[in-house]
Amino acid sequence: MATAPLTKPESVRRQSRGSVLQRYGTEVTLASILIVLCIFLSFTSPVFLTSGNLSNLVKQSAINGIIALGMTVVIITGGIDLSVGSVVGLAGMIVGMLMTSGTPPLVAAIIAVIACFVVGVGNGIMIHEGGIAPFIATLGSMTMVRGLVQLLTNARTISGLPEAFLRFGNADYFGVPSQFWVWAILAVILTIMLNRTRFGRNVYAIGSSPEVARLSGISLRANLYFAYGISGLMAGIAGVVLTARVRMAAPTAGSTYELYAIAAAVIGGASLSGAQGTIMGSVLGALIMTTIASGGNLLGIDAFTLQIAIGALIVLAVWIDRIRKGRMAS
Repeated sequence: MATAPLTKPESVRRQSRGSVLQRYGTEVTLASILIVLCIFLSFTSPVFLTSGNLSNLVKQSAINGIIALGMTVVIITGGIDLSVGSVVGLAGMIVGMLMTSGTPPLVAAIIAVIACFVVGVGNGIMIHEGGIAPFIATLGSMTMVRGLVQLLTNARTISGLPEAFLRFGNADYFGVPSQFWVWAILAVILTIMLNRTRFGRNVYAIGSSPEVARLSGISLRANLYFAYGISGLMAGIAGVVLTARVRMAAPTAGSTYELYAIAAAVIGGASLSGAQGTIMGSVLGALIMTTIASGGNLLGIDAFTLQIAIGALIVLAVWIDRIRKGRMAS
């Protein structure tokens, strides 16, 4: 028996629902996973939902999450930034040295963040002007910056930072750690940039096809410089926030953070081939990773087992997202 054709309003509503699911399907899936994790851990560990544990979870998520914001922008262009962990250490070293020499905390933080932005732009210069693959260029930058941090600090930790600076790093505003508010504000800013500005459209176009983007009149130079500059900027802010939280500037700060940032972006739906990824996805990816690690510790699961689980989650997230997009395309 033939079915009656859809009326126009009903057809429009179904198309609208389909477009919403296609656009936000990854975020909905990740949010569902995060909710299930929280429900499971709330039943299996009486400590999970305590204010102290949730505060620590947010603090741990925020540092990696801030770095992942910049990493997401770079990955959307089809690149990668392995230098962000070292840039975190550089920011801590600069802000620590300046404050202990008498520079006001705000001025020291601004100088540190600007320096990290310059490092990011330097990565963009090596990649665009030098024609060096992003992996190699940022790998070299990672090594050079880490060596610079060790050299300038003589591999020593800087302590004795101003109390006003430390107070911010361990303060709560409206019952939520300060790190969360920094992360949230940056996430909103970058979401607007990617979704509502010409730069955001250019980033996705470059990730889809650099040659087509160039022929369309998009400046690869300016947009790549700024994309990698944003990655350095986010790593610099994360370094300043981390230094305030741990109350000292350690020359080894930020080691391996680049791996967590890449993982958060990939779990969040970013494709290493470019042109895919969202800020909200990276935020959820960072929260899921931290929740798994925190929950595993509360349940007494071995740390190495947790590493295996997080690695498997990265592969699973990419696989599921590929299947979902393949079905929608068909």
